[in-house]
Amino acid sequence: MHARANRGQWLLRIDDVDSPRVAVGATESIFNTLLAHGLLWDGEADFQSQHLEQYQKVIDILSSKGLVYPCYCSRKTLSSANSVVYSGTCFHAKPQNTPASLRIKSAPVEIGFKDELQGYQSYQFAKQHGDFIIKRKDHITAYQLAVVIDDLRQNITHVVRGYDLLDSTPKQIFLQNSLNYRSPHYCHFPVIIDQYGHKLSKQKCAQAVSAEKPENNLFLLLQLLRQNPPKQLKKSSVKEIINWGIEHWQSEPLKNIHTINN
Repeated sequence: MHARANRGQWLLRIDDVDSPRVAVGATESIFNTLLAHGLLWDGEADFQSQHLEQYQKVIDILSSKGLVYPCYCSRKTLSSANSVVYSGTCFHAKPQNTPASLRIKSAPVEIGFKDELQGYQSYQFAKQHGDFIIKRKDHITAYQLAVVIDDLRQNITHVVRGYDLLDSTPKQIFLQNSLNYRSPHYCHFPVIIDQYGHKLSKQKCAQAVSAEKPENNLFLLLQLLRQNPPKQLKKSSVKEIINWGIEHWQSEPLKNIHTINN
């Protein structure tokens, strides 16, 4: 609704680059749920798994510039570290005949951007994020790099996503700067949480969205997003609720809000 209200296109991208975690039937379920709720995307759905060669080409470019290095640290070593920011243990390590991930070299720079809802964000990049992984030991391109390449390839001008991904943005901007890519505008919406303060997700065993009563779901979401839908709208069709949401959309009530209680 945010995209439509601002006369933009809404593109659907399936993040299936992490193939071991892709559940059978998950894509079809996503399609069916969106269609049942009248959330119609523009153009064809884009699949990350179709662009693996492009990801590798960009990794090769970063490598040729000397911006990445192999990391041989095990999960146990990383989990036992006192800091969430990588210490740079492998920065000067000698080549080893063992599987390695690839880390990009950070820099002591400030990464700042204006978020449409959360205001200006500023990060001391090296201190707060350090050298992060762009390719895993299992040869899978990391999320941070894949989406940066995807956003440029699809000519994305505005990224609208949950507040839980706000911390990913400085990493993506750092990669964009390293590759001389332009940065899109960012807008991070509050996420819905349960009674324990956890984001509703499959990792926390939250129930999947039911497509049986999409009208009820859409009306509830408009309420949670502080759009104040009229009570009579609850009896309307999916199309009518979507159209009302687009016509009356307001982002102002969501400014500087991080979470919404379910």
